[in-house]
Amino acid sequence: MKVIFGLGNPGSKYQDTRHNAGFWFVDALSDQFSAPFKPEKKFKAEVAVINHVGQKIWLVKPQTFMNCSGQSVFPFCHFYRIQAQDVMVAYDELDLPVGVGRIKLSGGHGGHNGLRDIIPGLGKDFVRLRLGIGRPERKGDVTPWVLGKPSPNDAILLDRCIEDCLAVFDLMVDKQWPKAMNQLHTSD
Repeated sequence: MKVIFGLGNPGSKYQDTRHNAGFWFVDALSDQFSAPFKPEKKFKAEVAVINHVGQKIWLVKPQTFMNCSGQSVFPFCHFYRIQAQDVMVAYDELDLPVGVGRIKLSGGHGGHNGLRDIIPGLGKDFVRLRLGIGRPERKGDVTPWVLGKPSPNDAILLDRCIEDCLAVFDLMVDKQWPKAMNQLHTSD
């Protein structure tokens, strides 16, 4: 793995909203490795670099807003000649219960607008780290749900989910997907 894109919306207005779960994951990695994010205007992103067992891994937070994430992801991958199979995208997932983390090796966008914007430029064969935020009771409440703050209990569950994902980070970097999936998918 060469790069992890954490999806979210920039700005203090959105920092604590469910839609920023991808940002939260790369922020946790940044903290763990003491690698601060710095603005990279040419990629419309904030970028940090970690060194994991001699391997350089970029952490990228697109600053384009969720629905335009591809405007950051594709130019970054193109510039550094990073293939889709060396990319992980961490994002909020409505179709998983709050606090459940899942790894998916490829696929479609599943209705997620950030992925919908990334796939035309990158293709479908990148790894997804799906961070469960649950779904609102009423279908029409999806936008306020993803742009809303989790309850205190849900925030605890999301923090635990990120901790569970960090616990399998070594396996993810080594692309030991069956082991990483087994450990993460049985941790809830």
